[in-house]
Amino acid sequence: MAMARHRYSSAPVMEGLPLLGEPGFWAAHLADLCEGESPEAFGVDGADAGAMLECLHDTSAWPMFQVPIEGGFSIVVHYTSGEEYTSTDHFPVHPGSPDVVMASTDQDRIGPGLCWPELAAILQAPDGAVGATDPHARLLLLLPVLGDSAAPAEAVGAVAEALISQGAPDACEPLARRLLGGHPMWGAQPWTFDVDERSWICDGEHSPRQTPLGDHLPPYWRVELEACLGAEPHA
Repeated sequence: MAMARHRYSSAPVMEGLPLLGEPGFWAAHLADLCEGESPEAFGVDGADAGAMLECLHDTSAWPMFQVPIEGGFSIVVHYTSGEEYTSTDHFPVHPGSPDVVMASTDQDRIGPGLCWPELAAILQAPDGAVGATDPHARLLLLLPVLGDSAAPAEAVGAVAEALISQGAPDACEPLARRLLGGHPMWGAQPWTFDVDERSWICDGEHSPRQTPLGDHLPPYWRVELEACLGAEPHA
């Protein structure tokens, strides 16, 4: 897995949490996953979505969103915008551990970084957590890093429910299905569970998850994922 290339120590980082409630945010954040889709599919005006895209791509203020999970871990979603590029990095962080990139839309094309059982295991924030704690917001924030060709039917319902909670029309199941198709840079890929390593492994050629996530994965998460498997293998 690639090490995080940006520590952002001298970058114009801004807290992105206040943006989650702004009109057009979700249409802008998920735009790459549904290119050509009208912002109205998200229940928002095109002008609001356009204004939010400009905000997310502002070279003078890079929005950062923290998705806290158990054990002091978080997954960070970070926009980075230069004069010639804009990318979004996703990486797990833990005090004292180096950051590693799970997915990035820069020229290196890194992803996907999560399968559906992993994402489903972290929708509920730990008690007292700071950051993005609403389950629907957590799901939608992390959708771009997801890429799972075997996402179950229940995933469509979960994404549709999250969209509706953020203002999308009730008949948004087609949009939910499209969003689950994965980012166009890497798409939806096959995943298998390595029992010995207790970690999901991705077969995608651009994925950093071709090897186990190891110590960068919260211990409780590995237990949750094993429970998610049950008797049904994820193929």
